[in-house]
Amino acid sequence: MGAENAEYHSCPDDLSIATHSNIAEAVPKLLNDVIKGVNNLNHGTDEDRKDMVIKCRALARALETPRETMVDHCWGQIGAIAAIGFGVDSGLWVLMAQNGDKPQKVTDLAVGLGVDTKLLGRVMRHVCAMGLLIEVGEDEYRSTNYTKALSLPQIGHGYLGVTTCTAAGTLKFHEFSRKRGWVNPTNSHDTSLMYAYGTEKNVFDWVHDSGYGKHLNDYLGGYNLGRPCWMDPDVYPVKEILIDGADSSPDAPFLVDVGGNMGHDLTRFHSRYPNAPGKLILQDLPMMIHQIKDLDPAIIRMEYDFHQEQPVKGARAYYIHSTLHNWPDDVCESILARVKEAMKPGYSRLLINENVVPHIGAHWETTGLDMLMLTLFSSEERTSTAWYDLIERRAGLRIAKC
Repeated sequence: MGAENAEYHSCPDDLSIATHSNIAEAVPKLLNDVIKGVNNLNHGTDEDRKDMVIKCRALARALETPRETMVDHCWGQIGAIAAIGFGVDSGLWVLMAQNGDKPQKVTDLAVGLGVDTKLLGRVMRHVCAMGLLIEVGEDEYRSTNYTKALSLPQIGHGYLGVTTCTAAGTLKFHEFSRKRGWVNPTNSHDTSLMYAYGTEKNVFDWVHDSGYGKHLNDYLGGYNLGRPCWMDPDVYPVKEILIDGADSSPDAPFLVDVGGNMGHDLTRFHSRYPNAPGKLILQDLPMMIHQIKDLDPAIIRMEYDFHQEQPVKGARAYYIHSTLHNWPDDVCESILARVKEAMKPGYSRLLINENVVPHIGAHWETTGLDMLMLTLFSSEERTSTAWYDLIERRAGLRIAKC
């Protein structure tokens, strides 16, 4: 088979559609919604602001022609990723943040960074053209909140630790799929990333061995910025369900974070519930545990592979955050089985902190993350139906709603 599906090699539409707006009929209503939203923005909620972002995006896409959308994807966004990653790696965004809000010349920045002036000028020109920097003169720019945030490891390092060192897995996904007969991938040992880079390593090993393990960890530390925290009383009643009735012995395991990375969640939990009884235990692979430089001594570090027998028995709660989405169902079933074996009936709980994809009207953040899971892990973000199938039918656990 060639580079395209041979059954669908001809185009049913005239080329002229590429120069007409994508959804012209939607523009009047979207424009009206945006105007109303702007008028209410000053006294609205953050959810109102997010709704405005969605509508502004939709308006821009409806107004654009297919050719403009294609060029945005193939030139603009790809170029922006390259330029932003360059800025992160070279220290550009940190230097600009240190310089404050004043206008900054490319020549001065190039000297400070030790990079070629022409190269830096081209990079910054595109970042500005994409609306991410403010141009104040020829080769002179001012920072935005976005470029300031790129100086923060939790934001900037995602471009290196997640995107640039794995991008071939995403960009080669069509080829990976074609060679496997266009079926939904569910084999964790056969992923588009492995195909693209000619490796047998999974994402985490690949990123770590490529030199970007710390960047990935920094990104994961800011993964939930701006989102409600699971331990907030209005999200999950920790005191009523976990603390009340827990074994008060200091040696009793209270909360075990399985695959907890650098301990971000347990650190937050300890700061909010410093008097919770028993032990807080962080579990992850030796590769991850050895990278931890700063962790509250109240949190016990434990090297553990969640495919093996769970060594901590009868904890009040086992917690798994954004881990199951990295694995297809058969692997998740094995992970859950190890936890289930260690749980004390009538006492232990398993807390799963993951996305649930709605059956209609899914947000682009959720579907975008699903595409990452698809192309890098051969796994998925799950719908409620898929979660019930995995947790109750396959793993034999019961979903309890608060």
